[in-house]
Amino acid sequence: MIVFDRIREFLTNNKGERSDARLINLAINDTLSRTIITSATVFVVVLILFLFGGDALKGFSLALLIGVIVGTYSSICIATPIVVDFSTKKKQS
Repeated sequence: MIVFDRIREFLTNNKGERSDARLINLAINDTLSRTIITSATVFVVVLILFLFGGDALKGFSLALLIGVIVGTYSSICIATPIVVDFSTKKKQS
């Protein structure tokens, strides 16, 4: 969510200076380290919960582990290029 908020902020503050693809790339680079550090911290905590938690927590913490990995990957590597594609198609119309 932070990545898309930063993209929105960059697009509204820097209209006309650079292309949308470059501004989106700058927004990703601006938030990448914070996103990865936050995801890694959550992953380590949930991994400890998975390893040392009781049987009732195993399934829940496994789902959280998968969700942290998939969510981080999708917001950086999948959803952002889709935003770039939609913005270029919108400008061509």
